[in-house]
Amino acid sequence: MSDLSHYRNIGIFAHVDAGKTTTTERILKLTGQIHKTGEVHDGESTTDFMEQEAERGITIQSAAVSCFWKDHRLNVIDTPGHVDFTVEVYRSLKVLDGGIGVFCGSGGVEPQSETNWRYANESEVARIIFVNKLDRIGADFLRVVQQTKDVLAANPLVMVLPIGIEDDFVGVVDLLTRKAFIWDDTGLPENFEITDVPADMVDLVEEWREKLIETAVEQDDDIMEAYMEGEEPSMEDIKMCIRKGTRTMDFFPTYCGSAFKNKGVQNILDAVVDYLPSPDEVDPQPLTDEEGEPTGKFAIVSTTESFKALAFKISDDRFGALTFVRIYSGTLKKGDTILNAATGKTERIGRMCEMQADERKELAFAQAGDIIAIVGMKTNVQTGHTLCDPKDPIILEAMVFPTPVISISVTPKDKGSTEKMGIAIGKMVAEDPTFKVETDQDSGETILSGMGELHLDIKVDILKRTYGVDLEVGQPQVAYRETITAEIDDSYTHKKQSGGSGQYGKIDYKIKPGEPGSGFVFTSSVVGGNVPKEFFPAIEKGFKSMMETGTLAGFPVLDVEIEVYDGGFHAVDSSAIAFEIAAKGAFRQSIPKASPQLIEPIMAVDVFTPDDHVGDVIGDLNRRRGMIKDQEAGVTGVRVKADVPLSEMFGYIGSLRTMTSGRGQFSMEFSHYLPCPNSVAEKVMEDEKAKKAAKNK
Repeated sequence: MSDLSHYRNIGIFAHVDAGKTTTTERILKLTGQIHKTGEVHDGESTTDFMEQEAERGITIQSAAVSCFWKDHRLNVIDTPGHVDFTVEVYRSLKVLDGGIGVFCGSGGVEPQSETNWRYANESEVARIIFVNKLDRIGADFLRVVQQTKDVLAANPLVMVLPIGIEDDFVGVVDLLTRKAFIWDDTGLPENFEITDVPADMVDLVEEWREKLIETAVEQDDDIMEAYMEGEEPSMEDIKMCIRKGTRTMDFFPTYCGSAFKNKGVQNILDAVVDYLPSPDEVDPQPLTDEEGEPTGKFAIVSTTESFKALAFKISDDRFGALTFVRIYSGTLKKGDTILNAATGKTERIGRMCEMQADERKELAFAQAGDIIAIVGMKTNVQTGHTLCDPKDPIILEAMVFPTPVISISVTPKDKGSTEKMGIAIGKMVAEDPTFKVETDQDSGETILSGMGELHLDIKVDILKRTYGVDLEVGQPQVAYRETITAEIDDSYTHKKQSGGSGQYGKIDYKIKPGEPGSGFVFTSSVVGGNVPKEFFPAIEKGFKSMMETGTLAGFPVLDVEIEVYDGGFHAVDSSAIAFEIAAKGAFRQSIPKASPQLIEPIMAVDVFTPDDHVGDVIGDLNRRRGMIKDQEAGVTGVRVKADVPLSEMFGYIGSLRTMTSGRGQFSMEFSHYLPCPNSVAEKVMEDEKAKKAAKNK
């Protein structure tokens, strides 16, 4: 058994290009896991092992690696920064105890950093902050510290100050020990010396050290009282206070450096060991019942409890299917039988391994706090399923994933590859909960849906290279929806007499628009037995099944409330099926009367542009029916935030690069649905009609 207090399960997350993978690479080098650092721009980093990652220099899937620092075991997950792969960050944060938020010294707090920070807040993950790339032009440590306060509403606790900036950045001063860490020009992380604080920084260091101690001692009344009376707390007491405040997220210890130049990474590793919580110090995961309601019990992190684990990622590699699992309590040995609480099936554990990116190390035993992969599970395990002891069935709090907003139709170029494509897509859907597949009932086309153009682009690339399926790809499609805008009161009777027993069901009902995001709400207020209670589920089922296909253009219907308040039945001819058919007929009859309208997905778009192109960018967003919400001037350019319909954003990166001479960047994520303007709605409905007519030919 390992001592749980010596475990740290941490994730590294940030905006695209802030340096997460490079930081992970340096951690592996410093802890002796690898002997040669691979660079992202050469496509050789350890954790970016997919072909697509190496080529594009971006992280697509989270990768787990383990290493040791000062007798502590660190399980590190490197996550993607790109908004299309946010699900990887979300599900990783769900199973981690701590994190390192990496920010670019010149770019500061960028859009994706905000999303990931929000996820980390929701998952209640303690974090330290690393301001990276201080050797870059325009880098400013204290500006980024201020941004974390303003943009993230976080409370950064400055632990080090940089010595020099941009090209002159040579090291950092540790405020607690008042020692300077200065690296030489060899670029080797171990080549540094510890000296006294540079003379020109002494006053600054004292000022920030006082702020640090004042903030830290607030965590303990006795220490704070002594400090107020002029007694300097001991180093142990200060560290204990920082550890406590970090765990409760009252503040976030903040460091700086340059991962690429190997400066400042040791301080981060020390901070992970000193301040981030071990698995048994984190609030235990709540347990829920089958309906997802909290039971008031928790998965206590302990090796003596019964086995409880969460499957947080499914991956298929050259060795077979891997199920990544975070063990919360108990132990797991080869040959143990475990229960998948979601499917109710049990399974014997064959092989377990510890992952080092795409390498693996066989294990015979794992315990609470471990992050491992189980090889070749057969019980149809999906992301978010709970694995537990069959004698003590429980469910851990489930994960909720965002809905895809963009679709493409695909057909194999070679007709013989259809089955091969089906199997490959099945595996990919199991791996990624934000990637969906469906078959268009009318045309028989396969429709792939995802979080953005890049997301789907990568999926098509994986199908081609990994599974050998070449695809013809259709135009991107927007996930339009329909809703209603008026309330109506209506009645519908379903009657059928044709030899044998008949069918009869009558319902009186109100249909009205629901709150945005409420989906489908069904209530019944029938009194006096005019419609017997046993038929309510059938009526609800009938209405609900019709929500999939609206009456305007056949898109799913959102946010409708239906109340059945009266009706009639026949002692012999009424049945559940008769009332289900009545509900379907009622939907078809009433929705067209309730002023239906088409609604479209609106994206929260965040554009970075150099100062001299701001006017062009804003003019272009306005032409795309965008609503400008905010402009923020930075050192190297301006960030423009806007809400823009998804249908206007296809191919935007090309236009932005042209307008800004290749210097602009943008990110976007789904925000909400809004009604389409009439001209757009009419065109969409015409297109849908034309498609149907073409299919019917």
